Amino acid sequence: MFLGYNTNGFAHHRLDDAVEIIAELGYDGVALTLDFHALGSFDEPGFESHLNRVRDLLHRHDLRCVIETGSRFILDTRRKHQPTLISPGALDRSRRYEFLEFALWVAISLDAEYVSFWSGTPTDDAQPSVLMDRLVTECRRLAEFDPVGNARLAFEPEPGMFIDTMDKFAELHGRVNHPAFGLTVDVGHLVCNGELPVSKHLKAWKHVLWNVHIEDMRRGVHDHVMFGEGEVDFADVFAGLRDADYAGGVYVELSRHSHDAVNTARKAKAFLDRFVNGRTG
Repeated sequence: MFLGYNTNGFAHHRLDDAVEIIAELGYDGVALTLDFHALGSFDEPGFESHLNRVRDLLHRHDLRCVIETGSRFILDTRRKHQPTLISPGALDRSRRYEFLEFALWVAISLDAEYVSFWSGTPTDDAQPSVLMDRLVTECRRLAEFDPVGNARLAFEPEPGMFIDTMDKFAELHGRVNHPAFGLTVDVGHLVCNGELPVSKHLKAWKHVLWNVHIEDMRRGVHDHVMFGEGEVDFADVFAGLRDADYAGGVYVELSRHSHDAVNTARKAKAFLDRFVNGRTG
């Protein structure tokens, strides 16, 4: 396994500069969150040249990459994380689908391994079975999109969203039933939900565990906090990753720390290095 950093923790930096700094700090991967002026749309001024620059940076620094799609207002400037794949209107669902299809195209262009995404939060009073039907339909369409590249879908259960627990993910995964559809585990989310020990879920889903987010978090509070300020048992987490033979990226996700991005990224790596290197004593 290797450590990476999510660019949503560098919200006040240009994307190119964020990638350079992440590499300089010794990270081996970048979780690239698509956003305004961060390869978030074909309509971004100079999009193609920006895409080429970022690809060159990733290759020059030998950085692995995943594409993240959790930007807050990329599709609706007034409603956070809306619309979604479970929105009641077909046009709204199509907007999210097209954005995720675009994310897959960016992933292929950057030689990124996965596109990570989530269900979103319901905005109508539809029954859970209806919401699940909407989500399964759109996830299957996405899974079948990639005719030329190797990018795959890594779905993230998230507290407060329709698919928030591993049990609900299990139902979704079973119904989508596609080899391009796997899992993003955010270890803090498991702690928030009380789905413990984390290692149990890492081992149980090792066959489709493609992407990992990491931060500290407290039980019952969905707030990504600095390492050492929450309740995550990191020794258990990394033991579980090793037992799962996980060889992918463990990406730090501290989006609310962008005001001190460089120092936060440096401290995060110093904290996590001892677990990655097996020095937890």
